[in-house]
Formats: sequence, structure tokens, C-alpha cells
Amino acid sequence: MAASQPLDDAEVARLRADFPILGTTVGGRELVYLDSGATSQKPACVWEAEQHYYETANAAVHRGAHSLAVEATDRFEDSRAAVAAFVGAGEREIVWTSNATEALNLVAYSFSNSSLGAGGPDAERFRLGPGDEIVATGMEHHANLIPWQELAARTGATFRWIPLRADATLDLEAAASIVNARTRILAFTHVSNVLGVVNDPAPLVAMAKAVGAHTVLDACQSAPHLPLDLRALDVDFAAFSGHKMLGPTGIGALYGRAELLDAMPPFLFGGSMITTVTMERAEYLPAPQRFEAGTQRIAQTVGLAAAVGYLSEVGMDRVAAWEEHLGSLMLNGLSSIPGVRILGPEAGSGVARTGTVPFAVEGVHPHDVGQFLDSRGVAVRVGHHCAEPLHRFLGVSASTRASAYIYNTAADVDALLQSVADVRGFFGVK
Repeated sequence: MAASQPLDDAEVARLRADFPILGTTVGGRELVYLDSGATSQKPACVWEAEQHYYETANAAVHRGAHSLAVEATDRFEDSRAAVAAFVGAGEREIVWTSNATEALNLVAYSFSNSSLGAGGPDAERFRLGPGDEIVATGMEHHANLIPWQELAARTGATFRWIPLRADATLDLEAAASIVNARTRILAFTHVSNVLGVVNDPAPLVAMAKAVGAHTVLDACQSAPHLPLDLRALDVDFAAFSGHKMLGPTGIGALYGRAELLDAMPPFLFGGSMITTVTMERAEYLPAPQRFEAGTQRIAQTVGLAAAVGYLSEVGMDRVAAWEEHLGSLMLNGLSSIPGVRILGPEAGSGVARTGTVPFAVEGVHPHDVGQFLDSRGVAVRVGHHCAEPLHRFLGVSASTRASAYIYNTAADVDALLQSVADVRGFFGVK
């Protein structure tokens, strides 16, 4: 596939053949899956790669000397290399985790362990205490909010956040005064999981670097949907999940600069992450192995490597452009339906967004909206999407979110719009 050629409905229709689940029917209607922001569907090559691993190379990695163990270790590390290349990282800069939530907690607990004196002199740079500040934003997923709240509580640091403007975009002017010489961590999302708004990391990274703070990027909604080069973004840490980017569940990754990972103390302890153990003490391997205690999710890494290979073959620039197109269709179409309120920047605002659009239907609870759409075969997400403070800012307790991906077509958007247009009439709301 030539990366210079944009995707179109015809090519996407061919890609859909790689996703058998999209042939499912719901209530006699063909499934329209618009919930990829929660979890993506998987092409056949992903589960086939996992199955092939189990059939041909299943063994413990980094432990055995026999041929099968060597083969399993090679595939495990080859997968790391493939995923690292996909996000613009070095192989030693990718730590396997179960998901992005674990990756973010890994950083928070490693900082906490540093504050307890673990890790030696190299870890002093991560020590937090009273007078230090941790900064997040008002649009974070709970996974990039609560770990920092808890880290502040454990260490005596102060937790602060960057507020939102009226259109629910980050208030960078306020950020310039909030990020100060006391700031030690600045955590922010690349793409809002609720709004689909794309934040430019550059000004936030510049603010953090000016005061010597570490940056932590939530890349869960950017790694699947945008070309991503973490080194070029110049962030210190980043987290993403496989299941949102065509990969298996149970696999995620933490990106960290190699020199930072090597200096951080681990927070999970056991086998496969040590060099020497006596009855008095232990010494630990360098990153990434020092953060990968115990038996790893080997087959899942192989599946994730297949997923990033699939996305790379299509071309992430093409994926991003296609989703922007579908997002615009949804945004403009939903905006034209009476009684429907778009949450966040409105159509025509010029704010960069992915193919994710949250909305509220006047007089109808989002859960009822979701059930009605499901009766039409349209799968969307309802609730606060693990971003309760953001919803509180938006003045709603919950929302309906439609999120498109590589396998969605303009016909899927039409099905969504036609169904949403019928919601208020069905529930008798005038």
C-alpha cells in the first residue's frame, strides 16, 4: 500500500475483511463498531501470530538454555524492537506492562520508592517531598490522574492541575504560571480519550524542561491513531496499551529514556529482574528487565508486534487522515441534529481532533442513548469514560462517545447519524 495515497471507502472495505467480527449482526443489523476508543477490534494476523507462537515456540523467556527457550526469547525481544521502532524509541526504552494503567503506576511507584531512599544516588533525581509539586491537567483519564494524586499523598508533595478553557482545551496561559520551579512531574494526555482533542506536547515539554520537571505522556489515544515519535516529542516517559491499537488485551508498554529507566528503582520484585541475590540484599538488572519481574506476557507481545506491523503497512499518516475525515463527518453531522450537543470544541473551531466525538442528547440519558443505538446495531461508549472531573467541567454526569478507527467507513457514520436523529422521537422528547 502506497503511503502517499489517502485511504478511501473502497480500500477500507477491503481492510474490513481482515476483521471477521465486523461481520457480526446485532438484532438483525450488521454491526457498526464505533467504540474503538475503549478497545479496538483485531485483524486476523494478530491472533494468528499469538497462536503460531504457542504452536511453535512456547517457553519461558530469558531463563532456559534449550532451543525452544532461545526461540521464545528471540520472538519476545524482536517484538520489543518492532514496537519500539513504531513509537520512535530505542529497544531498551520499552518496558512491557499489562496495560497503560500499570505503566503509569510503575512510574509513580518508582518515584515513591525513590522518596523512601531506594535506588541509591542515581535515584535522588526522582525523590519527592513537601514543597515539591506534581502537575496534571483537567482532561486526564483517571489512570493519569489518580496515580499522581496518590504519589502526592505518599510523599507530601502538592498536586496541582492545568485548567481548561471554555471550549475544553488546555489553558496554556494558566499552565505557564502553574508549572514553576517547584514542579517535579508534569503529566498530560496527548489525545483526550473523551474529546478526541489533540494536545501539542511541545509547549508543555518546554515548560517542564525550563524548570527541570519530568514529563509523563499518556499516549493511549495517540499511539493507535497518529504517527508517533516519542524521542522527537522529547518526553521523558509515555504509556500506551496494545488493545487500543489492534493488539491483544493484557499488554501495554512504558516508554522511558534509557538513562532515566536505569536510574529508577523497581517497584515489582522477584525473578528475571536481578543480577545477584543474597539473604541480605539484591542487585537489579538494567532497564528494561529490572521492571519486568516474573513470567512475562510473551504471546501478547508477539500479537502486539503483528498489530504494529499491520498499522505500519497501512501507514499511520493515512490512518490519521482517514480518522480526521470520519471525525469531521461525525462532528458536522451530529451538530446538525436538533437537541444534540457536542462536548468540547465545536465543528469549525480549528482544534485538532481524532475520529472521536462525544455528545449529549437533550432529555435522554446517555445510557438510554447507547441502548437505543445498540438496537440499531451501532456500538458506542456511554458513561464518564474514566474522566469524571472532565465531565463535571462539561456540566454533564456522562456522555455518549463515538470513536472511529481504520476499519470504519462513511456508511458507518451515516448509520450513527440516522440513529441519533431518531433518539429523541423514540423517547418522546420534544
